[in-house]
Amino acid sequence: MSEIVNKVAASGIVSIDLEEYYTEGERVEFDIKAFLFKELILKEKEFREVIKTYNWAQFKGKIVNIVCTADAIVPTWAFMLVVIELEPYAQRVFCANRSEVELVLFREKLSHIQPEVYKGARVVIKGCSNKPVPLNAFVELTALLKPFAKSIMYGEPCSTVPLYKSKNQG
Repeated sequence: MSEIVNKVAASGIVSIDLEEYYTEGERVEFDIKAFLFKELILKEKEFREVIKTYNWAQFKGKIVNIVCTADAIVPTWAFMLVVIELEPYAQRVFCANRSEVELVLFREKLSHIQPEVYKGARVVIKGCSNKPVPLNAFVELTALLKPFAKSIMYGEPCSTVPLYKSKNQG
């Protein structure tokens, strides 16, 4: 009986799973609209009072994105005031929509990759994940690896889509 050989393991392919760069933490949105008079006008005195007495502890350990979904003019300081109140509780606070938050979080994690480690490597960027990975994370990782990798593929090591092959590295 012949020995079973794992051809994928023997191929020297390096697999990168972007799911591993996901920042853990519950994501919640804080909408300033609910604190506006008739959801349209910010009255400073009332806004400050409600912000001061709001239950901020509910955001403990969460990743919070602050938005205003009303078609209202909200001064910059109002967002800043919300951040001041959230900061002692939230894991992170952003003034952005949810997808922008994910881009920033992935960009931060990807900035720790040392692309030179992949010099001459055959890299597969894993395609499927259980956590949300923004398209831009795939784009940024590809751009980061291209100057170093021998080849870049997408998918799973057993079934890949070839994307790039270096002309200089054989």
